[in-house]
Amino acid sequence: MVVDFTRIRIEKFQTDEACLEFISSQKWADGYTCRKCGHTNFCKGKSPYSRRCTRCKHEESATANTLFHRCHIPISEAFRIAYTVCHDPGVSSYELSRQLERRQMTCWKLKSRLMECLEKRGRIDILYREEAIKIKRTAKKD
Repeated sequence: MVVDFTRIRIEKFQTDEACLEFISSQKWADGYTCRKCGHTNFCKGKSPYSRRCTRCKHEESATANTLFHRCHIPISEAFRIAYTVCHDPGVSSYELSRQLERRQMTCWKLKSRLMECLEKRGRIDILYREEAIKIKRTAKKD
């Protein structure tokens, strides 16, 4: 799902819960399908906004297989980085690190994911990471 971070109001995403709610609503906008068995019925998972397949019991978080997958900072801070990068793509990872009081390498890794998505799509696609993984798997099979 393509999200134009230049048009969202960052004030709405000050909490992790608000961010996770937004990601889950975008990720499963067309309905839930289990990645493991393909079943479409689910129940609430253990973590906030996660879903658990009622057939195979596989649990998937809202951030799994998205641009924010394995993000080691609070999701609200990751949203703030995405917002900043969309408004000023030239911002350095050092500046992001200073603003958020996070390690520079952490900011650089997320910014590089965001910039890759921006370069290929023109805007940030929350599900971009999933598509990039599929492309890499296909390339390895050939």
